Amino acid sequence: MSGAIRGLTMDCQLTIPAIARRAEAIAPDRAVVARQVDGTLWRGSWSSVLDGARRLAVALEGLGVGPGDRVATLCWNQREHLEAYFGVPALGAVLHTLNTRVSADDLAFMIADAGARTLIVDDSLLGLLADVRPRVELDRLIVVGDAVSDGALRYDELTAAADPARFAERDIDERDACALCYTSGTTGRPKGVLYSHRAIAIQSLATMAVDFGGVREADTILVVVPMFHGNAWGHPYAAALAGAGLVLPHRDLAPRSLLELIAGEGVTVTGGVPTVWTDVLGELDAAPGGHDVSSLRVLRIGGARAPMELLRGLEERHGIPVLAGFGMTEMSPIGGISTLPHALASLPAEERWAERARTGRPMPFMEVRVRGEEGLAAWDGETAGELEYRGPSVASGYWRGRDPETFTDDGWLRSGDIGVVTPHGVIDIRDRAKDVIKSGGEWISSVALEQALVTHPQVADAAVVAIAHPRWQERPLAAVVLAPGARLDAAALRAHLEGRVPRWWLPDRFEAVTEIPRTAVGKIRKNVLRDRLAAAGHDRGEETA
Repeated sequence: MSGAIRGLTMDCQLTIPAIARRAEAIAPDRAVVARQVDGTLWRGSWSSVLDGARRLAVALEGLGVGPGDRVATLCWNQREHLEAYFGVPALGAVLHTLNTRVSADDLAFMIADAGARTLIVDDSLLGLLADVRPRVELDRLIVVGDAVSDGALRYDELTAAADPARFAERDIDERDACALCYTSGTTGRPKGVLYSHRAIAIQSLATMAVDFGGVREADTILVVVPMFHGNAWGHPYAAALAGAGLVLPHRDLAPRSLLELIAGEGVTVTGGVPTVWTDVLGELDAAPGGHDVSSLRVLRIGGARAPMELLRGLEERHGIPVLAGFGMTEMSPIGGISTLPHALASLPAEERWAERARTGRPMPFMEVRVRGEEGLAAWDGETAGELEYRGPSVASGYWRGRDPETFTDDGWLRSGDIGVVTPHGVIDIRDRAKDVIKSGGEWISSVALEQALVTHPQVADAAVVAIAHPRWQERPLAAVVLAPGARLDAAALRAHLEGRVPRWWLPDRFEAVTEIPRTAVGKIRKNVLRDRLAAAGHDRGEETA
């Protein structure tokens, strides 16, 4: 009996250094622009960025950093961080990006859990680090900027003294680790997700696919997503692989600042969480024609479900093509993009928008299945269950353990999302498994309620959580942030929801709050919200007719 034979193709490794070599070969002079702390713009190219990356690699090696070592970064979207994106993995070391917006306690936990002994920190974040340093063991502290810290090295001095000619390419396997990113920890301690070079390369290629935004050499990408969050959605690596231009905004994500960069640098591609673009839409609406956004050909919105009004407002009122998307830290991190299936292209406009507002189709090589209460469910767009994924850029476990609650015995990732998949392969996330409201044995989508609530002119933001009920077990409570000058009118809000959601979904209570607690990437921290409501005595439902 004849057996399988191997193809005669080269076994070249898919690695970050291979991405860097391509960028320097095909687009050495392509512009890379980075805002600096004083607001001025540093202007360079892929050649100068990768020269800086080699200098950093040589300098780190001289300090004793080697393959497998974790090098932590506590930085903004800035030039030095981009150099670390390429320089650290080039050594065979692991880039460990730290969230600039978490508590000192969480930072200390992540540094210790990762075992990072080297930290690159922007000097504006030394105050945050001050509470962390006594609790961790750091051998090397490298400071970006002019501030002085005891025993620290200056980034610019360190890299200026390093000879890039001494850099030697490493023999790196594509399955070796290149980056470590921690989850947001909304329900407990953050968990480390360890990315491989191969996963990053595949994500970068997928980002270049036409149906997923199609990053190309002619593009200029504005990296709005924080570089500590899932490799900034892979934008820096995709830009390098395509030879595209790149713009880094540092820490300033104010609407006018972003719009100035879009106009001034001719940005064609960008993306970020809904809250960022909600503010940008407000600025655009307030100054019609006051900002030039004509260069934009695609704006991705993800991290949390994007309200329909945000998508339509950007595209219909301001001509900005939008794509909704989804992902997880465990997906390296993009999971899919909501492009309209060809079979649905002839639908009426309202129905096309409804389809585009779904969560999206999975990225190339990403597989999805729906696990309902009675086993795997059909892709019928109606049968809901927990969404499970597998693919070459999906994590197979966490840094400190596999976690059987997150990974199935047959190797799929349990996302914790409740949703459906349509016959056209489009995923539609309805809720988080931990946040779904089960009233009288039936599911109520808190996400759908939240999206409907924020369409009311008196509501600036909203979150819906379950509260205990003596008869129905759980009922929805809507916490709303009111627009300036508005007063809470529960009857008006309830009337607004009627016709938009099933009547039995209507919240039993409406509570005005000053803010909706969110993670650094815009996801609602419903555990925190529930605790606040309970402390205020609003955690019980009422009997309704």
